[in-house]
Amino acid sequence: MFSESSKVRHMRTHTGEKPFECTVCHKTFAVSGDLNIHFRTHTGEKPFECDVCHKLFTQLAHLRIHTRTHTGEKPYECTVCNKMLTNSSALKIHLRTHTGEKPFECDVCHKLFAQLSGLRAHMRSHNGEKPFECTVCHKTVTSHASLKSHLRTHTGEKPFECNVCHKLFAHLSALRKHMRTHKGRK
Repeated sequence: MFSESSKVRHMRTHTGEKPFECTVCHKTFAVSGDLNIHFRTHTGEKPFECDVCHKLFTQLAHLRIHTRTHTGEKPYECTVCNKMLTNSSALKIHLRTHTGEKPFECDVCHKLFAQLSGLRAHMRSHNGEKPFECTVCHKTVTSHASLKSHLRTHTGEKPFECNVCHKLFAHLSALRKHMRTHKGRK
């Protein structure tokens, strides 16, 4: 069933053994290949390039997932609402909208989050850090998502469309508020 090396790697999932250590940050790994990929976070090496937009990636798997943003391929389907997603991680995160699971907790105020990125952005509200800056007006914000949302005030982009009346909105929250006006209508 397993080759000898595969068997050793597989057994590490049970034993928790991680014999490969990063010489820079001392993070440990069960598989040497994972250490090699991790090491690129220190060197900045991104050997995989998108043929369409030339974005660079540290891993081939990440490039393959990214390519779906150009092809529109969404092979992962939510069994609850049938929403299609580009990768298994996105599906796992999406499923939390149905389960209500929020596994990430703020150490300061104990607020819970469905995504680690949400917790990280929230932590900046405690420490005052605003590392994302608008190139137009130089406003600084706590997250990449907030910056994207803010940029729409300059571009006029309205990517959210009502599926009932086709009105467009710059922000998802505005669309959700608008959708309440259609409740109870046939």
